[in-house]
Amino acid sequence: MSYISGARSVADEQVRIASTKIDGIGPKKAIQVRYRLGISGNIKIKELTKYQIDQIEQMIGQDHVVHWELKRGERADIERLISISRYRGIRHQDGSPLRGQRTHTNARTFRKQIRK
Repeated sequence: MSYISGARSVADEQVRIASTKIDGIGPKKAIQVRYRLGISGNIKIKELTKYQIDQIEQMIGQDHVVHWELKRGERADIERLISISRYRGIRHQDGSPLRGQRTHTNARTFRKQIRK
């Protein structure tokens, strides 16, 4: 088991599948990274050398926003909505559903907060 850009990857998985498990990397970006580095998608993670893994991490780190940077950006967006008192920000703060869902019969986690 190894870590690539903060995501755990199983040694028996193919590179094309394992690289899509990194937050912020989808199938197309994974293909682009592999193509630039000249790595076949059918090779398994355990067959990669340390140098190839370092190259993958470096390429992903340079060109793409991944893992903790992505999560930090999402959290900053939510904090901005809360600070300007937008409806969505207030719903985030309360833990309520944001996108117009019912709260009378659904949204159990929200209703648990009401009962307390």
